[in-house]
Amino acid sequence: MKKVFIISFLILLIDQISKFYVKTNFYLGEDVEVFSWFKIAFVENPGMAYGMEFGGVTGKIILTILRVFLITGIIYYIFQWSRKISNNYFIIPVAFVLAGAIGNVIDCVFYGAIFNTGTTWNEGLQSWIGYGGVSEANFQGYSGFLTGCVVDMLYFPLVEFNWPDWMPIIGGNHFKFFQPVFNVADTAISIGGICLFLFRKKAFTTNDGRQIKF
Repeated sequence: MKKVFIISFLILLIDQISKFYVKTNFYLGEDVEVFSWFKIAFVENPGMAYGMEFGGVTGKIILTILRVFLITGIIYYIFQWSRKISNNYFIIPVAFVLAGAIGNVIDCVFYGAIFNTGTTWNEGLQSWIGYGGVSEANFQGYSGFLTGCVVDMLYFPLVEFNWPDWMPIIGGNHFKFFQPVFNVADTAISIGGICLFLFRKKAFTTNDGRQIKF
């Protein structure tokens, strides 16, 4: 159990340091090319992972509450299973998932109060509206409780081209892979989830050799 929280803490620390740095040094929408296939691109996500959105302020509050319940459930099952499972196929991926889930909840719950500017919901336009300038962590606040936006910055435009004109429907359209901008927390959740799925037989094998069934 101790190993889970040590790994989670280290990932969470990297996640929050990277978000604070980008939020307080980049303009919203600014990007810096690291390699041709990798950029640091600052966007704010009011919704779900990888830039997806979910139903305005009400949807955001519901999503944040669901995330809190999810984290509570993850911690509960970690306590339950850690008594029976101590292999790294379980411990490391679960630690990644836990850290990622907590990382994005911190943004949603606290960033609206910590920073002076951020993306906010406009009732008149029924849309999320960005802002100018660089944010400061001066605790002036830009939104209410549970309505802070998640900071994303990792962008991998690995492949980019135009479809040939002769192709039906998509001909002439521009294609880019991978388009979503994400963060360390999203990455941790994805890696942890994939590893748990790929190595599920080893991950969910107890210390006495029994397989946990779902």
